[in-house]
Amino acid sequence: MAHAALSPAERAIGKTVDAGFEPTVALLEKLVNQNSGSMNLAGVKAVADMLRPEFEALGFTVTWKPMDAAKRAGHLIALHKGKAGTTKMLLIGHLDTVFEPDSPFQTFRRDGDWASGPGVADDKGGVATMILALKAMQAAGTLKGANIEVVLTGDEEDSGDPVSIARADLVAAGKRADVALDFEGLSQEDGKDMGAIARRSSNSWTLTATGKSGHSSGIFSDKAGDGAIYELARIITAFRKELPEPNLTFNVGLIGGGQSADVDKAGVRIAVTGKTNIIPPIAVAKGDFRTLSEDQTKRVQAKMQAIVDSNHLNGASASIAFDLGYPSMAPTDGNRALLTKLNAINRDLGLPDMPALDPLKRGAGDIAFVAADTDGLVGLGLASSGDHSPAEKADLSTMPRQAKRAAMLMSRLATEKGRK
Repeated sequence: MAHAALSPAERAIGKTVDAGFEPTVALLEKLVNQNSGSMNLAGVKAVADMLRPEFEALGFTVTWKPMDAAKRAGHLIALHKGKAGTTKMLLIGHLDTVFEPDSPFQTFRRDGDWASGPGVADDKGGVATMILALKAMQAAGTLKGANIEVVLTGDEEDSGDPVSIARADLVAAGKRADVALDFEGLSQEDGKDMGAIARRSSNSWTLTATGKSGHSSGIFSDKAGDGAIYELARIITAFRKELPEPNLTFNVGLIGGGQSADVDKAGVRIAVTGKTNIIPPIAVAKGDFRTLSEDQTKRVQAKMQAIVDSNHLNGASASIAFDLGYPSMAPTDGNRALLTKLNAINRDLGLPDMPALDPLKRGAGDIAFVAADTDGLVGLGLASSGDHSPAEKADLSTMPRQAKRAAMLMSRLATEKGRK
């Protein structure tokens, strides 16, 4: 039962959400059954076309922004102009999934409160929850005065290149916004809903070591040197010993070395040749590192570079190249204040407070591209399990409370003065 602190409009939001639950699940089924793997450009656009009338019916001006330059489908951008001077809200979600048309996992299936299917949680369940929350605001009269911009990217699971183009519209929206709300999945621990106010970065690196080729009988001599593989091992061992610090993880995911080591264009395979009696002249390793702040990213990058550049083994050298993909979303005071506002709504709804989630337990995401410019909150979508696998399933019972939380939070924010 709703707490007495709920306003009449918020009570109306609750009723509309409950009444709209099953129709929204039907919309989710439609979205899921349309394949939209990141590289299925026509499929991503088809999902956007399904969503366009949903936003237009709510008074949004909808734009499709093609991303041909980034070799991806594009983004759906929807704008709702409300009362001047009030909080500008950015709602973030995505249209694509990790399941391409050749995946056997293609169909929505429901079993009571649970539904399975490609993207049923990540992130079509989140987008459906967003639509339900906005419909509830419209019915309650709180959407009319709200300044809201929606950006649904078409390549969150496999971002286009260059990122400067692929995320330009999202970054620009973040600079306009006072608040960003991310409709990816709800985090839970031991059955308790958690509030996510941070996401770590996702960066990759390629390490290349070189040495002199020759007969193995001469290895370690002044003339022959130590070879490329020992140089690579020196660096990776130093990473393991010298890099660890709080909130940092780093991984070596692919490695190869020998007489030749050719990395394929996708960066997921190394074709290696060699013999046991040849000193290897080439060795390559690829990995990632994840940080909680941009300062930490720069610090770790500098430490890795210093390890690579110093203490070369005899006759060997090495270089490292970084690909800084998703930036970090640090747990700022502004983000904590947003969670405090959400927890006030939880109390008014008679729900438990949502503690802040350990950022080590949340992966990278699109909201990080706007984190430097606006306060943010993550996880207004559905609770789920098995994401990014054929076991993906969403807890549909979390949709009503998530939609109520989102609609009430946006309604309250819409009455506050904006900062930009």
